[in-house]
Amino acid sequence: PYFIDLNQNLYLQACLHNSDPNLKVFVDTCVASPDPRDFNTLVYDIVRNGCPRDPSYATFHSPSSHFARFKFNAFEFISRHPSVYLRCELMVCRLGDYSSHCYRGCTGRSKRDTGP
Repeated sequence: PYFIDLNQNLYLQACLHNSDPNLKVFVDTCVASPDPRDFNTLVYDIVRNGCPRDPSYATFHSPSSHFARFKFNAFEFISRHPSVYLRCELMVCRLGDYSSHCYRGCTGRSKRDTGP
């Protein structure tokens, strides 16, 4: 466990352990839950599909594309839940592939064509 006060910034870093210098790490989805076994019933979205959902979320530049660095403010789920658990999903893309989700970042739902 990691103990932190409410509203204090929590800094995280994810690292890709791979020797290929042509890979890039991207935080796609990061959610919090008071139950480490259930990330569906009561969840709080920090980042979803590359789109920040928490206003305190911010990313930081990293000297290596193998690292993803970000932060958000600590919070609690109603006082009945003393702990908050995180589950983050990362994407690994080719460095320089500007059509990939890693470079496009936040991608909302695209509208369907209403053609003839």
